[in-house]
Amino acid sequence: MTSTAKIATDLRDKIIAQPETVLEDPDVMRALVAANEHQMGENIVDLRGLAMDRLEARLDRLEETHRSVIAAAYENLAGTNQVHRAILRMLDPAEFETFLHDLGGEVAEILRVDCMRLVLETVQKVDDPAVKRLGDVLSVAEPGFVDSYIGGGRNETSRQVTLRQVRPMNDSIYGDQADDIRSEAALRLDFGKGRLPGMLVMGAEDPHHFKPSHGTDLLAFFAGVFERAMRRWLS
Repeated sequence: MTSTAKIATDLRDKIIAQPETVLEDPDVMRALVAANEHQMGENIVDLRGLAMDRLEARLDRLEETHRSVIAAAYENLAGTNQVHRAILRMLDPAEFETFLHDLGGEVAEILRVDCMRLVLETVQKVDDPAVKRLGDVLSVAEPGFVDSYIGGGRNETSRQVTLRQVRPMNDSIYGDQADDIRSEAALRLDFGKGRLPGMLVMGAEDPHHFKPSHGTDLLAFFAGVFERAMRRWLS
């Protein structure tokens, strides 16, 4: 009998036959390194062990970055598919009234927003029954309203897409849903030379659904397609 515990014969044979199973198991390797450091005593500094700890920490950070990049890529791909589906649905209707109804219905559902509104600027007083029928999606406003709304009253050039967290103080845009909206995407629309601008607003109850730090490329693409579809209807 010796004071040193001996490894079981069958386990020893397995390790000798397949040593990579030990090398590929981080928990086993960590235990072996810790046992080795314990045998060396407290007065010996194991530089190799310190280097391994640092390499392991770097590897963990690299793996975390790798997972984040992959997650972002999948999220971007999902967002792209979502916008493409919404555009295809938006281009289906053959009548303007159906086009607007779908905008506040299936298109909004595909984009996973709680409210969608189209604002058109005009210098004329509009008393059209069709506008009243579409009041849950379409509204008209005086010239300058779009820039004022997007700029928050500041006299500055509006970006095409503005993402922000909001708490609407009135129902001029969202109507009865104004109390529930906490974030929005405001898309400035250019209908061509000689026409006043418009605005497409997407509202969400989730305050983190639209944030200034989010990318706007997909929404800018959606706005571009929407502008061209509207020019067809307006002509």
